[in-house]
Amino acid sequence: MRFKRNGSYTLNRKSKTKPNGKKPPAEEKKQYLEAEFTKVRVVDFDLKELVLLPREIDLNEWLASNTTTFFNLINLQYSTISEFCTGDTCQAMTACNTIYYWYDERGKKTKCTAPQYVDFVMSLVQKLVTDDDIFPTKYGKEFPNAFESLVKKICRYLFHVLAHLFWAHFKETVALDLQGHLNTLYAHFIVFVREFNLVDPKETCIMDDLSEILCAPAPPAPAAPSSPTSAPSPSSHNHVTER
Repeated sequence: MRFKRNGSYTLNRKSKTKPNGKKPPAEEKKQYLEAEFTKVRVVDFDLKELVLLPREIDLNEWLASNTTTFFNLINLQYSTISEFCTGDTCQAMTACNTIYYWYDERGKKTKCTAPQYVDFVMSLVQKLVTDDDIFPTKYGKEFPNAFESLVKKICRYLFHVLAHLFWAHFKETVALDLQGHLNTLYAHFIVFVREFNLVDPKETCIMDDLSEILCAPAPPAPAAPSSPTSAPSPSSHNHVTER
């Protein structure tokens, strides 16, 4: 069974680079952890059930379909605040107590702003998900042997973008009343990458405090009030070093 997968990000710059993290000077207050914001979601169903591999679907097909969807959704979410993410406001790609750098194929470190970093990420991912030799869309065409490792690479990059959105642009997201979309997207992504072991926990641990809140099972809905004739019911951290 084949899923139709279409990329939506169109940037000219392309880069074959890899990220690295380094601890910045200080950590600020995390507004996104406040209860008034973490309780806002756009769905109330079990995300764990949503990411489980259906019995009739090939694993690589499932990874390809979901990875492409996350790429498009994260790109769309970033676009809502992109005017606030500039070389002046975000002089480095920060997330919690980490600054991400890029290294070229020869291992040379490249200093870049957050919008440049996101540009690199989206350009590279766009190139991968639209390459029919890597993300095949024609029936009978096989996935490459290195497909899973490429999916892991993509998911690691996308995690960096999500982490930056929370860390640097949550205020703008709230002002646009889009925190529910960002919370839901993040929780869905984390549950997915955990289910298929696509991102090293050492990479995502900088956001573990948020993940524990957003990925926890939703509390049961409050029971409807009993009618007068009804019988009463029974009463019923993380410190990240340079990577």
